[in-house]
Amino acid sequence: MVSTSVTQPGLAPDGDVPLPEPQSGEVKTAGVLAGRARLVAYSIADQAFAVGGMFLANVALARVRSKEEYGAFALCYSVYTFLAGLHNAIILEPFTVFGSGRYHQKFQSYARLMRRRNAALCAGLSVVLLFVWLMLRWIAPQFALPVFLGMALTSGVLMTGTFIRRAFYIERRPDLAAGFSISFVIALGILLALAIRNHWLTGFTTFTIAALGWSAAALVMRKAVPGRDAPQNFHKIETGYWSEHWKYSRWVLATAFVFQLMTQGYYWLVAGFLSVKDLAGLRAMHLLVTPVDQLFIAFTLLILPMMAHRYATGQPGALISLWAKYSLLFLAITAAFALAVRAVSLPLLHFIYGGKFDELSRLLALLVFVPLIMGVGNATNAALKAIERPSAVFYAYVASGLVTFLAGTPLVIRYGVRGAVYGMLLSAAAYTLMLLASWLPFRFRTAGQSRTKEVISC
Repeated sequence: MVSTSVTQPGLAPDGDVPLPEPQSGEVKTAGVLAGRARLVAYSIADQAFAVGGMFLANVALARVRSKEEYGAFALCYSVYTFLAGLHNAIILEPFTVFGSGRYHQKFQSYARLMRRRNAALCAGLSVVLLFVWLMLRWIAPQFALPVFLGMALTSGVLMTGTFIRRAFYIERRPDLAAGFSISFVIALGILLALAIRNHWLTGFTTFTIAALGWSAAALVMRKAVPGRDAPQNFHKIETGYWSEHWKYSRWVLATAFVFQLMTQGYYWLVAGFLSVKDLAGLRAMHLLVTPVDQLFIAFTLLILPMMAHRYATGQPGALISLWAKYSLLFLAITAAFALAVRAVSLPLLHFIYGGKFDELSRLLALLVFVPLIMGVGNATNAALKAIERPSAVFYAYVASGLVTFLAGTPLVIRYGVRGAVYGMLLSAAAYTLMLLASWLPFRFRTAGQSRTKEVISC
């Protein structure tokens, strides 16, 4: 590994946080803690606004439309989530790992290249989805739902919003990501209010409103997007880039196909074996669990670039230390969240959905244990990606997907929505155990090498 430090202005020597020049060791420590606290606060704010906006749109749609119509929206959103996973594999994860690691000194020109590739992929995807909708309208009109058309027309815009946010994180600027998400949620809130007041809110308009919100935010933040004025010479400097990109992304792409089986797979099972009404109930519960999932994502958006940088600059011990700290933090957060939601599951469901899903309160009290089981697994997932081991993450999702089909399917058939919750718990356990099985050998091997070096130096 090349032993270099990040050269972006205003960053600490380890490239983790922007810091003022310290006057003493004590001031330096205080500055590090304050800087990291600011980054975490901005990241949480970004995630809260970005995901909170879609949460608000989901709740509004669930309240004003029937369970069947909301279930159809949930199914289409599940398809979008699957496609977003492919976008993550092809664009976002390689962009994050390489942009924070081996190409951090050429990041601006690299970002410009990836912006162009992202635009091409999103445009192509929208064309394909629109073609699928037109074919459905011709062959099977009953499946050519307006909500699917809304998803087809807007998915590229939604994914581009995610790309811009990720670019800000690679720059270590979660403050800009937070500003971008705040702009989005303000625009979305105004449009949602207008749609509800004028009775326009449907599955189709919910997708449209989200896309308009991200478009408005992009206009507000257009001058801050990385790579905007950089030279278009990255592919000339790094002639072997696409080969390296594919070596990494092929595993993440394979992962994207099996990743969906751990959560979205249960949506498909419920829709197939039960009904879209039952799917609406599962989605309604899962939405109340996602806040802690989004907190994980907020932390991961910070720690994955940090981990990738430490690995690329030959600091495996620092990477392992970061993994251990965030594993413990995730465990503490998920345990507190599970206890809190269990205590108020019925009033929470009643308040959010106006009494529509009160009968699911006991299942919600079980579902909140899924993030607890996955806590250490999520920290380990980031660490394995940072050391460029996406294959290990792939196998963890394969194990989880096998549990979904082998255990989840009979559970859904036998116990309905309750069986889906049981299956999610089992799938989450398989995911975490497989990740730890791949990570711990690296962790202990690195620790052993460090001890050997200490003995030799003595």
